Amino acid sequence: WSTHPARAPRRAAARQLKAAKVAPRPVDGALRPVVHCPTQRYHARTRLGRGFSLAEVKAAGMGRAAAQSVGVAVDHRRRNLSVDAFEANVLRLKEYKGKVVVLKKVKKSKKGGAKPEKAPVEDVAQLGKGMLMPIVKEVAKVEVRKIEEEEKKFSAYKQIRVEMMNVRQMGPRKKRADEEKLKDENK
Repeated sequence: WSTHPARAPRRAAARQLKAAKVAPRPVDGALRPVVHCPTQRYHARTRLGRGFSLAEVKAAGMGRAAAQSVGVAVDHRRRNLSVDAFEANVLRLKEYKGKVVVLKKVKKSKKGGAKPEKAPVEDVAQLGKGMLMPIVKEVAKVEVRKIEEEEKKFSAYKQIRVEMMNVRQMGPRKKRADEEKLKDENK
């Protein structure tokens, strides 16, 4: 652990080298879909998945090989169970498709031929530093208003006690009502 602080600049330099090597491609790898976590406890939470389903890729107007060639992760095993999640991921793919810049391959010239032109890599900015299209969490807007007099007088505790008493007394009240009905019929 004594060399731990000294490794920080070395790791930073390695990250910069990697970024320069893969430029203009994103540093953090391929674009990944937004998925919901499993189990009832975590199903409201979203995270990045392994790859887009084939149906999502097709709906975005791409093929599997074409998607992978432009930096989109594809998972052939993934199925779409939710229409909302499907549409959100298709929208994510289309948004990425609009941002991505595809450079043409430069063909090497044969011996004695003219020198090929260089690809304009310097003109293209690297797609985001850090995570590629991170998940943006929507914050629900809270409406603020004044508490009314009727709301101030209302007691939830009293209301719950009254409802519990109504449930408890349901049987005896029904029995009493039936007995009174029999008395009225006998008269």
